[in-house]
Amino acid sequence: MAPDFGALADDLKRVGSAAGLDAVGIATAEPFTRAAGVLKQRKAAGLHGGMAFTYRNPSRSTDPNRILAGAQAIVVGARRYRRRPASARPRGASGRVAAYSWTDHYQPLRDALGAVTTMLGDAGWRSRVVADDNALVDREAAYRAGLGWFGKNANVLVPGLGSWVVLGSVVTDAPLPADPAPVEDGCGACSRCLPACPTGALIAPGVLDARRCLAWLLEAPGDFPAEFRDALGDRIYGCDDCQTVCPPNRTADRHVPPPVAERGAEPWVDVVAMLGMDDETLLATYGRWYVAGPEARYLRRNALVVLGNVGDAAAPAVRRVLAAALESEDALVRDHARWAADKLGVTRPATA
Repeated sequence: MAPDFGALADDLKRVGSAAGLDAVGIATAEPFTRAAGVLKQRKAAGLHGGMAFTYRNPSRSTDPNRILAGAQAIVVGARRYRRRPASARPRGASGRVAAYSWTDHYQPLRDALGAVTTMLGDAGWRSRVVADDNALVDREAAYRAGLGWFGKNANVLVPGLGSWVVLGSVVTDAPLPADPAPVEDGCGACSRCLPACPTGALIAPGVLDARRCLAWLLEAPGDFPAEFRDALGDRIYGCDDCQTVCPPNRTADRHVPPPVAERGAEPWVDVVAMLGMDDETLLATYGRWYVAGPEARYLRRNALVVLGNVGDAAAPAVRRVLAAALESEDALVRDHARWAADKLGVTRPATA
């Protein structure tokens, strides 16, 4: 008797949903030809801004067979991470963290996808989980699996959930039937996200110039560009502006009110405390954030720009960490400390 792959597909979706996925779809494992072309074109135009991720090797990150030889299908899952802060914003110089990084939302996603791989293995099929590891263009997989459409903010918008989701996939050699593709454009005439970007990084619908994107600049090596330091405001990691103005996201919040954030989630962090940590502690505390290296100097760089924007020049603790940064052996840290001191009107030593 021939295997019933339609029934297997339905069972996999049920298992994924029961394990914590908010949306599950199935795509073919044919190469993502369109996505490969877009990545190569934008990289050639410099829009990647030095970002590696799936730009590093577009031919690899758009071919599921490079992940699993003989791949036939991709089971794609989305898990909503939208939460409400458990407490009010603390007083003092605090930095705002993008919603997806308040805590680790990828491990629960991987666990849920792992339940799918277990069922596939029990049925005699090979599979591999890929999530947040740059081996596959997750958004293209989600689009192909019918989970949602590409919004003008360059995120995938899932009906009923919006773009407040992390995405991951299970690549398998099981010949599962694919789900229908979604509508090409669910945004219609809405373009609220484009002017909402604080640096104009969304240069066209769905087109992001990473050289202007605050979320990427916080991760990138080198100096934080001087022309965007004021615009950074209090953002210490990530930027949600293009998501918070999005009508489907607002609708999702009304229809499915976000739960209170998990214990230990950090919507805000104390940048003065950050600057007072040694390098080992700094990396151990904020190691879940992507920064170049990863090196503590880039966490200090970011914290100093935020401090310059939101710090209280009269606060002794602010002056103390600024003074220490101005005397740092690292020229990058000293340069950003000078900017912060000047922004706050703090007189710095003639030698600094």
